[in-house]
Amino acid sequence: MNLAPSTQHDRGVAASAALTIGIAGAGLLGRLLAWQLGRAGHRVSVFDPAGSAAPAFDGRQAAGFSAAGMLSPLAELDTSSPQVAQLGWRSIALWRDIVSRMATPAHFRADGSLLLAHRSDLGAAQRVLARFASAPAGTPAALPLTPAELAQLEPALQGAAHAWLLPGEAQIDPIGAMQSLHAEAIDVHWNWRRRVTRVDAGSLALDDGSQQRFDLVFDVRGTGSRPEVPVRGVRGETAWLHAPGHGLTRPVRLLHPRHRVYLVPRPGDIVLVGASEIESEDRSPVSVRSAVELMSAAHSVLPALAEARIHRLDVNLRPALPDNEPHVEVSAGRVRINGLFRHGWLIAPALVEDALRECGLAPQPDRAASSNPEPIHG
Repeated sequence: MNLAPSTQHDRGVAASAALTIGIAGAGLLGRLLAWQLGRAGHRVSVFDPAGSAAPAFDGRQAAGFSAAGMLSPLAELDTSSPQVAQLGWRSIALWRDIVSRMATPAHFRADGSLLLAHRSDLGAAQRVLARFASAPAGTPAALPLTPAELAQLEPALQGAAHAWLLPGEAQIDPIGAMQSLHAEAIDVHWNWRRRVTRVDAGSLALDDGSQQRFDLVFDVRGTGSRPEVPVRGVRGETAWLHAPGHGLTRPVRLLHPRHRVYLVPRPGDIVLVGASEIESEDRSPVSVRSAVELMSAAHSVLPALAEARIHRLDVNLRPALPDNEPHVEVSAGRVRINGLFRHGWLIAPALVEDALRECGLAPQPDRAASSNPEPIHG
């Protein structure tokens, strides 16, 4: 990654003079950029092929809507780099600050997450825990829990023989955050049903043949950046289960012979159940096998799901570069951010902060910060 170091969590961005800025893509990165740049006084236009700002759950919407919203830098060391973990720890603090400034705050908690394993999967759990040794300095260690300690933390969980608390990890409600970032962006012009076909320095080419000129453009289209960017789509599948009174409060990762299954409590009595990734660009609906395996694994540790109702089965593609690492490319008049892979919500705020610093937009307090100054507590 082409990233500049950062040691502070800034509250906005501003330049010496207002710029005209074009953003290709209205997913998580596009909305974060628009929210920050508009509040800093720049004139921002966002272009996206979606029909509106609302989620569609059609397999082709912004991947940010389909995500679980797990902010798990320690747990992600199972499959990612220490650099991703560093971005993740920074982003948790940034998300806390961003949410605190929303008029309609998205659900955010930072009470840690849990890693569970059944008795037969202890060996797999130990291999995952061994990978945590590459965590950045100062990272809290995974804490083993006795059955009694697990029952005290999460009484609704049963059936797992082994458990660990991953302190400091967090969760955010992606749908609520996506909606607030859009609704509360100041002086941003949202252009829906407008597909960007090419991004050049200071210029966005649209599918109607027109050319839009700006002082600076951002390309955050994810898989839509092809063929300019060598990005591929990685399939993710989730089951949204409505389970009133389920009792779960923290995100849970359950080791499983075929998947790394996760369970995430969401507002509205929803438990989102999903798995890591499938190397496929298939956008067809969730298969019977995937649905049965995911829900059976989840039910094995959260018995309250026995009477849950299937609210939604969702599929989407997450953008990944060949090395599965995020990349920021800053050049005169153009910034590209891509390759968030399965880490979008975990690393997006830190990537945006670094990209804005690199392209000369000095971080400063934003002009709307005073509207909701009180911090949010997890």
